Amino acid sequence: MIVSKFGGTSVGTLEAMKRSADIVAADENRRLIVISATSGTTNDLVALSAATLDSTMREELLGNIEKRHLEIIEQCVNKEKLRDDFYTQFSALREHLDFVGRDKRWKDRLYSFGELMSTKIFVEVLKENGIDTEWLDAREVMKTDSTFGNAEPIWESIQKKAKKHIQPGKTYLTQGFIGSDIFGNTTTFGRGGSDFSASLFAEAVGADTLEIWTDVAGVYTTDPRIVPDAFPIHEISFDEAAELSVFGGKVLHPATLKPAIRGGVNVRVASSSDPEKPGTFIVKEAEKKPAIRAISLRKDQTLLTVNSLEMLHQHGFLAHLFKVLAENKISVDLVSTSEVSVALTLDTAVNAANKVELTDKVLKELRRFSEVVVEEELALVALIGNNMQKTSGLGGPLFTALEKYNVRLICHGASPNNLCFLIDHEQAEEVVRMLHKKFITE
Repeated sequence: MIVSKFGGTSVGTLEAMKRSADIVAADENRRLIVISATSGTTNDLVALSAATLDSTMREELLGNIEKRHLEIIEQCVNKEKLRDDFYTQFSALREHLDFVGRDKRWKDRLYSFGELMSTKIFVEVLKENGIDTEWLDAREVMKTDSTFGNAEPIWESIQKKAKKHIQPGKTYLTQGFIGSDIFGNTTTFGRGGSDFSASLFAEAVGADTLEIWTDVAGVYTTDPRIVPDAFPIHEISFDEAAELSVFGGKVLHPATLKPAIRGGVNVRVASSSDPEKPGTFIVKEAEKKPAIRAISLRKDQTLLTVNSLEMLHQHGFLAHLFKVLAENKISVDLVSTSEVSVALTLDTAVNAANKVELTDKVLKELRRFSEVVVEEELALVALIGNNMQKTSGLGGPLFTALEKYNVRLICHGASPNNLCFLIDHEQAEEVVRMLHKKFITE
């Protein structure tokens, strides 16, 4: 069995939907299809959640959503039914926007409309292509806790619900990104969470393969918008891909690979606009294991430095520091320590999957027992590869190449698969281009 996930650009127009439908039809083992909202819709829904939105802007955003979906619907054979289905959802969206209490639960329900709308259309496109498909509400299967905006899946419940709602031999179309808690409230996995949903579905149904169909022909050696010479990687290990996704790889949601690894599900990333290309296969053990396979870049990073003489030859300070961060749900990436200070990197990018908010409350708590310095407008560059902590002669050429740049923090040795450092965001793309040219070859 194959679980196939299609991103927003793969279902953004009728032409894109038809290409995706052809991909589904090409292999009868593609039995569970997971799709995102049409390209641009989630951004409009997020904009609609702004507290400062005036009525003119609200109608403009709603008009964008309506136009985008009707352009597809009016070209379909069963357009009357699709139009009725769409306006049922669209009316519910308008009613939802009139609610006064705009908390995170309200936002999750708002953001779910994108996937609900797109799947109602795509199921008809699949049927028009001769694929007998059943529409499935992901919230019936994808059970989560009540952490709205960044929900945690409840694996045992998902497994039970999948057995109940997904029957062998049938083809289903469902939504990525959304789930529901035990009270029936709609939840989301955060931006980019459709990949995670698909991986959870693949694990729950015991799929052999999870396909991630996107607008690029696989996982690239780095962002091709920064380095035009970047190229798709044919095969990469789970460990490398996990590091790449965590440190800014744009193809996969950072949490995607966890369920796939757990369930022994093979993963393939490929382009829905060019399905004949092999894409990237993510496997347990890659045949080739270069020291540096790829370079990732994550902008809008914050460096938090905590300094206190209480650290000197004392125990418990780090426990106290990380307790404060944990209580405020602040996820830390890189850590560097000295006798009297700790430097931490935080992902504060607007669209980060686990965006960190370093509030005045957190800083006040930290300043009760230490001096705190916050530096922003930094970028994290990560070199992803194999056996990096045991590869002789890697550090010398790397740091020679970086000699004219001010490197703020270095993290090396904790993982065999990455070497990371912080640098000024204005120099970051230049550094990535230089390192890619120096260290990566086909």
